[in-house]
Amino acid sequence: MRIPTVRGAETDEIDLVPSKIIGIGQNYRAHALEMGKGLPEEPLMFLKPRSAMVPDGAKIVRPAGYERVDYEGELGVVIGQRARRVSRERALEVVLGFTCINDVTVRDLQKKDGQWTRAKGFDTFCPIGPRIVGGLDPSNLKIETRVNGAIKQSSSTSDLIFDVRTLIVFVSEPMTLEVGDVISTGTPAGVGNLAVGDVVEVEIEGIGILRNTVVG
Repeated sequence: MRIPTVRGAETDEIDLVPSKIIGIGQNYRAHALEMGKGLPEEPLMFLKPRSAMVPDGAKIVRPAGYERVDYEGELGVVIGQRARRVSRERALEVVLGFTCINDVTVRDLQKKDGQWTRAKGFDTFCPIGPRIVGGLDPSNLKIETRVNGAIKQSSSTSDLIFDVRTLIVFVSEPMTLEVGDVISTGTPAGVGNLAVGDVVEVEIEGIGILRNTVVG
């Protein structure tokens, strides 16, 4: 997937071909509470397939027969160099930049299966974009999700239970992070159902707006 990248005054475009997309569940304090969960003791990690990726402007295909297909606006971390067992001090050095992600989820299947691969792995269930921006401080970025212009999620990455540095350290302990890999850092409170025809936007301070339309 071709995606613009911005680092300082330099603008380029790269092929984003992650070997894996690592999702983190229940990583905002308010979202953990709205889902009826306690705060996790360590990051809750899952994988999304690369085949779920679509760019800004692409369609999200809502599978028929499910009651809840939820949006989840998230900050994405794109890895810029191969890394294993990264120290907290070096964690941001392996980052190419940051982007917006919509971690679309069939909530019915998440509850039914007891693990999240099928619920989050449908084709088109990982919109990413509109660009990758380097050099940002990820500790306090405003994040907002809108559906048809109405604000549904409004928070800041300062509410993350496990910050970006912690996530990179945690993920890189059991597995090697390859260039282009993506860590999706979790979603704030306010998740909700998407209907066919909806336009969903994820906006993160300093990055831009990821906009996708839902089709059946």
